[in-house]
Amino acid sequence: MLRYILIRLINSIPLLLGITLITFVVIRLAPGNPTFYEGAFNPRVKPEAVKKLEKLYGLDKPLYQQYLLWLKRIAKLDFGNSFVDGKPVIEKIKERLPVTLIINLLSLAIILVVALPIGIVSALKRDSLLDKSLTVFVFIGFSMPGYWLALLLMILFGIKLRILPISGLESLNAAQLKGWALWWDRAKHLILPVFISAFGGLAGFSRYMRQSMLEVLQQDYIVTAKAKGLPERIVVRRHALRNAFMPIVTLLGLSIPGLIGGSVIFETIFAIPGMGQLFYEAAMARDYPTIMGILTIGAVLTLLGNLMADITYAFIDPRIRYDK
Repeated sequence: MLRYILIRLINSIPLLLGITLITFVVIRLAPGNPTFYEGAFNPRVKPEAVKKLEKLYGLDKPLYQQYLLWLKRIAKLDFGNSFVDGKPVIEKIKERLPVTLIINLLSLAIILVVALPIGIVSALKRDSLLDKSLTVFVFIGFSMPGYWLALLLMILFGIKLRILPISGLESLNAAQLKGWALWWDRAKHLILPVFISAFGGLAGFSRYMRQSMLEVLQQDYIVTAKAKGLPERIVVRRHALRNAFMPIVTLLGLSIPGLIGGSVIFETIFAIPGMGQLFYEAAMARDYPTIMGILTIGAVLTLLGNLMADITYAFIDPRIRYDK
């Protein structure tokens, strides 16, 4: 197993380089650049000043030289400084990271607690009224845009009923609150963002769990176990569930980058200072170092998530071995 992990990590290096190269080129193909916006919206900025800014940012060099310089900094775990405010990119990420982690971990926990039982029950009660009702719920979750649902909930709970806040992480008087009052104030601010973040995932995970469970229930060893007279709950718990979790493990591995990347949509709508909002602001300002920093972290987490999923397979299914 250790040899397999080392080989995967070594093979991930050229793949990561390829991802960063493509990302580096693509973001610079977008119209405009930092110096363009500073010169276009400020008539006092002269062309000479714009050229000085390009030289300061290193944008006057050929693209391949810019990429090589960026690689040298990344080798030292230095993402550079933001073009917007000059702050180190790593510091800006550290400021936004805890908020995004909390929201996405809470939403992922809700997804697992709710979606997996929905998928299992739908598979066991296939073609029943309950299964059809849950299927309707799932398709609603697939088809409903997250930003539209967020706006509806903001109007209902924030404006009409006035029971939940609709922006930020704390109330204006949060400095005066202490103990449970402060905790409850922050919790209320997280209810709508966490729900919006989890709603779409509920549909996907429950549908995958249902389909995987149906495929497992049709396997010969499940039919044999039932023919021997084992109770259904024993067959499901001991024989079916473990194998049905395989696709879910893959989805969880792919969900790891989302814990850092967050959601641009709901963080922007709810004015939450997280990684999603930071990425949106950086993209609008063509803040290349910040964009590359966030995307590079996302790429690393994607590769690690796939590796963790492969390793987990070996624990779920004893037939899978990585000795060679």
